[in-house]
Amino acid sequence: MKKKVGDILLAYEQAGAGFPVVLLHAFPLNKAMWDFQRRELSRDYRIITPDFRGHGESAVAGGDSTTEALAEDVHGLLAELGIERCVLGGLSMGGYASFAFYRKYREQVVALILADTRAQADTPEGRQERQKLVAVAEAEGAAGVAEQLLPKLLGATTRASRPEVVARVRALIHTTPVPGIIKALRGMAARPDSRSLLPEIACPALILVGEEDTLTLPADSAAMAQAIRGARLEVIAQAGHLSNLEQPAAFTNHVRSFLAQVLASQT
Repeated sequence: MKKKVGDILLAYEQAGAGFPVVLLHAFPLNKAMWDFQRRELSRDYRIITPDFRGHGESAVAGGDSTTEALAEDVHGLLAELGIERCVLGGLSMGGYASFAFYRKYREQVVALILADTRAQADTPEGRQERQKLVAVAEAEGAAGVAEQLLPKLLGATTRASRPEVVARVRALIHTTPVPGIIKALRGMAARPDSRSLLPEIACPALILVGEEDTLTLPADSAAMAQAIRGARLEVIAQAGHLSNLEQPAAFTNHVRSFLAQVLASQT
């Protein structure tokens, strides 16, 4: 499915009925990373999984894919779908976009799910690493980016014992257009620090992190949980940065429990 949002065509999937739950994907993947969660959670909720601009089936737009631009795309898509309030969740880059969305449209967010993400802006060294990956994308395409990122995206347990997950993540990255990769890297490098936002988050929040995540450390997730009043922290065993793909049942069970608790009074 696709909707015209602003000047670009955004792709998305939705399934189920009930209260809307929006899940935002990681870089440089697409909405397919949520297939398991969409299938399982759509038994009780309306699950919406968009492709960010320049990823999956969504168009590549002009300018860098800043977190603010990604948030505006999500806001526009929700307006097109007639959704005024939702649970908003994001993993990694999806978490960065969730912070940007909450900063501007917090009245629409009933609860937040922040998975394998962090509130800090990139360090100067982190921005340099993103620029190096831009060079890899320009020289070697998505395949080169995949080989650079796979050891960081997936935990040691997954890389050693789940070749099917490694193959799936590699395939998802290979489908991402190089311009989309580059624009997202530049957008993430320029994102603002969101640590000052954390104490302002007034809605329920679930923070998920893989115990083997080396990109967004469990310690960063613990710090977020401390800064957000009443936040719930869950560490997922034998999972790295893509915890929803590496341990899909455990991830989904945590989300299902959280949704049941926070949406009990919603209609």
